[in-house]
Parts: sequence; structure tokens; C-alpha cells
Amino acid sequence: MTDVTSGQADPRDEILAIVDENDEVVGEAPRGEVYARGLRHRCAFILVRDPEGRVFVHRRTPTKLVFPSHYDVFVGGVVGAGESYDDAALREAQEELGVSGLPQPTPLFKFLYEDGAGHSWWSYVYEVVCDLPVSPQVEEVDWHAFLTEDELERRLGEWEWTPDGLAAFERLREFRAR
Repeated sequence: MTDVTSGQADPRDEILAIVDENDEVVGEAPRGEVYARGLRHRCAFILVRDPEGRVFVHRRTPTKLVFPSHYDVFVGGVVGAGESYDDAALREAQEELGVSGLPQPTPLFKFLYEDGAGHSWWSYVYEVVCDLPVSPQVEEVDWHAFLTEDELERRLGEWEWTPDGLAAFERLREFRAR
């Protein structure tokens, strides 16, 4: 279905792979149904840095289906049915940053995110350096900036962050500490 006011396809209609606790595909369903029924699916999380090492941080729009108006340290999103994590990581990063020609994000690790409130998805964490001027999608991003590590640390205690993004960021810290 296309939203006649914006010309954009309705994200609730996007077909996602449903996966089990081992990240094996067990079916497919529209995103709206996946969220409504709390079905486990796949997501890609991409940490984006600029050439100076600052981290891209953004606030999600209030129209997002999950965690509207929350801040996030990752760009990314759901992996479509039949799509690989790597393909989704590049697609999502380019879409959300509003760039083309971004290098393929580097895969770091995968984990199962579960919050006990019906949200559960396999999450693959990536990183990429973006030396292109960004122009984030207005449908996805309300505000954005590249923050230094110190600025980001200060904001972690002040702003309302996506819970899955915080979980991924904490795991990224642990991954880097090894």
C-alpha cells in the first residue's frame, strides 16, 4: 500500500523473515503483523563515524513504529525477507544517512535482543566510516549530529534512547574491551 499523502510505501506492509531462537527462518509476515504479534525477526545496527571519529547520533521521528522520538547511536533497521544482513546494513545506512556510495559496513557481531515486553530480534552490529555529506531521511530522522565520544557519554544519561540501541552499544563496548 502507498501512502497517498507522501507517496511512500507503508512500512507496515514490508515483508520480513520470521526467525527462531537460532536465527533460522521459519516464515514470513508483514512488518505490521510482526510487531503486533511480537514475532522474532532480524535487524541490522550500523555505528557510523565521520573521518574525525565522531559518532552519528539521531532522534527518531514520532511516526516510527518502534521507539518513536527516541535517540539512537545506530542507524539501521529490519532485514527484509530474502535479504542478507550485509545487504540490509548497506541499504539501511545509505537510506537513513541520505547518501550513496557508502562503503560496505564491517560486520562485528550478532546477538539476540529480547526485552521481556514482546520485542525480540536478532541484531547484527556493524560499523562504517562515512566521509560523505549526510542528508538524513526526514521520515526517519528528526535531528542528527556527529558527537565526540565524550559528548555521547554525557548524553547517554540525559536523553531517552532506544532500548535495543543501548543494548547493542553496551555489547559493542564489551566487544571492543576484549
